[in-house]
Amino acid sequence: MTLLELIDLLKKRVVLVIALPLIFAAVAGAYCYLVMPNEYTASTSMYVLYTRFDDAPSADGSSLSTSQMIANDVAKLFSSDRIRRETVEATGLSSLSEYSVNVESSSNTRVITLRVTGPDPQSAAAVANAMAEKVSDIAQEVMRVDAVNVLDSAQVPQRPSGPRRGMRVVVSALAGLFVAIAIAVIIDALDTRVRNADEIPGLLGAPVIGRFPEVKKGR
Repeated sequence: MTLLELIDLLKKRVVLVIALPLIFAAVAGAYCYLVMPNEYTASTSMYVLYTRFDDAPSADGSSLSTSQMIANDVAKLFSSDRIRRETVEATGLSSLSEYSVNVESSSNTRVITLRVTGPDPQSAAAVANAMAEKVSDIAQEVMRVDAVNVLDSAQVPQRPSGPRRGMRVVVSALAGLFVAIAIAVIIDALDTRVRNADEIPGLLGAPVIGRFPEVKKGR
């Protein structure tokens, strides 16, 4: 099927092509704006202090690389069960199942950024600050890090960070469009009727040698 044939086919099914994306978008919009709860993201940044290299007379490339590796190791602590368990105890939450934790640690700096996203703004900030405190304690205890200093404490977010409702509605509308096109193509493929004389040579392998004109009745 060529592009022109597809366009002609969609023109015949214009009601389906318009209605289905609108239905998909309406359903997605109703779900996103009436059912899905708001999400709030609180963030904090920390600096890993490791004086063994910071106090060296001349820090070479290998020393800097090692200290950055230590910072990356500290960032891995946020995913440990111990950190999550102690954070739950510190915040008084039943669990962290409703909270997503994202940790960023660059390869050329010892600054770690922690973002906690959850359904409640106060709890998101509390979880972020508690996790930063627990990671600092465990890093000093287990990894012999001098300190994990908090540069910016997590503040209670004033506005929701998600979900991206508008994007979901647009994606749903596009999905409805693709479904409408697929249905139109399937219906056309299942229709085996001969709709015009131009299809006869391809079906029968014989040319059209005559046509009967359509006679319209006069008034």
